[in-house]
Amino acid sequence: MNTFEQFNLPKSLQKAIDEMGLTTPTPIQEKSFSVIMSGRDVMGIAQTGTGKTLAYLLPLLKQWKFVNTDSARVVILVPTRELVVQIVEVIESLTKYMSVRTLGIYGGVNINTQKKAVYEGIDILVGTPGRTMDLGLDNVIRFDSLQKLVIDEFDEILNLGFRTQVTSLLTMMKNKRQNILFSATMTDEVDAMLDEYFELPEEVSLAASGTPLEKIEQLGYYAPNFLTKLNLLNHLLDTDESTSRVLIFANNKKTVDLIANSIEESHPEQFGVIHSNKSQNYRLNTMASFQADELRGIITTDVMARGLDISDVTHVINFEFTEIPEQYIHRIGRTGRADKSGIAISFISPSEEEIQIQAEILMEKEIQFLDFPEGVEVAVRLLEFEKDRKKVKQLLKKPKIEGGDAFHEKSKKNQKVNLGGPAKTKPRKTEPRNRGVERKRAAKKKK
Repeated sequence: MNTFEQFNLPKSLQKAIDEMGLTTPTPIQEKSFSVIMSGRDVMGIAQTGTGKTLAYLLPLLKQWKFVNTDSARVVILVPTRELVVQIVEVIESLTKYMSVRTLGIYGGVNINTQKKAVYEGIDILVGTPGRTMDLGLDNVIRFDSLQKLVIDEFDEILNLGFRTQVTSLLTMMKNKRQNILFSATMTDEVDAMLDEYFELPEEVSLAASGTPLEKIEQLGYYAPNFLTKLNLLNHLLDTDESTSRVLIFANNKKTVDLIANSIEESHPEQFGVIHSNKSQNYRLNTMASFQADELRGIITTDVMARGLDISDVTHVINFEFTEIPEQYIHRIGRTGRADKSGIAISFISPSEEEIQIQAEILMEKEIQFLDFPEGVEVAVRLLEFEKDRKKVKQLLKKPKIEGGDAFHEKSKKNQKVNLGGPAKTKPRKTEPRNRGVERKRAAKKKK
């Protein structure tokens, strides 16, 4: 069996790994190690839950040497504040017996406090693209000592609209550096960024069999509307004792709050809420409470679907199916981690069936649909936002054109293009002049 000792890590780093209880490297960690150690630009493709964070941190920390500078030598860009906090915690655990100064920066907190922390000196900077760019433009963060740039969850960074910030940061940085990029999917936009800013990156990827999807049982229920889904969710939480550590996903903040209000009535103080309207402290405290088993679950948007290492999640429930097929894989990847099995349950309304099928094609695996439980009320009433969705859908339908064959013949004539030439044009009719204009001209001549 392979162990971390095969990497010949420094004693200080190996001791920290042992204390963290880590023994066996994951496939992406094994594949990435020698490539990153070579100093070449690296493009890593691996799903959430495969151990990407240690895949780049271990080779970077193995090469660590003291340099007398206060500017960051390693910059790690990630899409969310929660992921910044998580990676900083991992680095601090790994460097427990090393002299490495680590700082995490993100929006939503006092920028002056972060400026002060930067001025005190840093070695590794972990940040979101927006706040990192703000401090870079203010010349608070300098990149003259930069040796390694890591961009983690790159496809999600682009999905969240941070392309401009990332490209601005890349232009601020010196050219002589190693670029390490990790992404769960390879999109055209990711490919374009690689072509422009990376120098012949070596790809490290895991085959589909190396993803955690094999350990996740994927189940589904057909439910026609929001209220029926609420009834079904409450039924599952009441009757299935195995739903002990649950993540419930919805597509927007409004829906998350509606679910939370309903769940609070039936299961008081068992579930927390995380979305972008919640303060940073509230979100971090909610995650800490969940990790400490003080909460049964969290109701959230896709802000928690990527990168976060949340241990022992038994169930992922998609109250609403994702709007992007790839995002479904990231959501369910919150369970079935670290060689444990997990269950993903999706509630599918008629309008969501098309995306569900696209996700199945992407995974090359079908969701197993179960019979709707007896005794669960199937609601008829639609909420206002569901009615609005129906109206929008009707407006988007192509209007039926009346007029039959005669109308279409007329349309064809109107589309003909005048090619020019005497044989292809008709003489222009001369229209009578405006009599009022003629009278004015005659009056001017008399004057």
